[in-house]
Amino acid sequence: MTTPQELKKIISYGLLSFPLTDFDSNLQFAPKPYADRLEWLMPYGATALFAAGGTGEFFSLEPQEYSDVVRTAVQTCKGRMPIIAGAGGGTTLAIKYAQEAERLGAQGILLLPHYLTEATQDGLVAHVQAVCKSVKFGVIVYNRGACKLTPASLQVLADTCPNLIGFKDGFGDIEAFVSIRRALGDRFAYLGGLPTAEVFAGAYQAMGCPVYSSAVFNFVPCTAMEFYNAHHAKDTVTTNRLLDEFFLPLIAIRNKGHGYAVSIVKAGATIIGHSAGPVRPPLSDLKPAEFEELRALMSKLGPQ
Repeated sequence: MTTPQELKKIISYGLLSFPLTDFDSNLQFAPKPYADRLEWLMPYGATALFAAGGTGEFFSLEPQEYSDVVRTAVQTCKGRMPIIAGAGGGTTLAIKYAQEAERLGAQGILLLPHYLTEATQDGLVAHVQAVCKSVKFGVIVYNRGACKLTPASLQVLADTCPNLIGFKDGFGDIEAFVSIRRALGDRFAYLGGLPTAEVFAGAYQAMGCPVYSSAVFNFVPCTAMEFYNAHHAKDTVTTNRLLDEFFLPLIAIRNKGHGYAVSIVKAGATIIGHSAGPVRPPLSDLKPAEFEELRALMSKLGPQ
């Protein structure tokens, strides 16, 4: 088993990514294509993969499917690539997901935001504590949506949850992130978690957060790695070129529909020849004209 501190070290460098979850034409999980997807992605150089994460449509999976997805990822990548599983929902359900991921051999979990309701800081702290105390492996908390932890709350969690080793930010609130980073120092590994994270990578690096997770790694892995390597080397000529030529036009397409942060990734995977099937409702796939616009943009990148 990977210890929490070992997981912290793993996620403190390199590029992270969330593989898509493969569905067949009947919107059922397709384990063989999913395993093939992981085999395809692993050699490109990501540091770790998040199974059943946000881009993997965690929110649409029922518990048995979740187990199947995590089991397939762990078995496929065993000994070659760390697998961090998504977990979320209400506290009792999040605990069950976390314990199942640990039982199946994942290296840790990304604790996704709880359900719709807003919560007090005391309630959020109690929620994260309960999940952390239910498992032994490492936990990364995703600060996004209804889960917006303050520096004071994170300090309590740091003091009471030794296996809470990562903080992923999905708000992009500069003041809040700097306050958290200054208050907690090196207690956590820090990850950038905004959609199309490459656009924010430079700003996050300046704030002390050099690591991010890439959704486009799912369909243009060479471009994702080219950007990350340039970002790591502070090669702004290359990162600015890729922002202008690919990432900003990609965002323009993504912003044409709600939920397209996932839909556009599935469309890209289809275009590149590694289709993961359609998205599940309530998400919807790109419209035909948007799909062709994405195809034209991707064609400028060259072979992947």
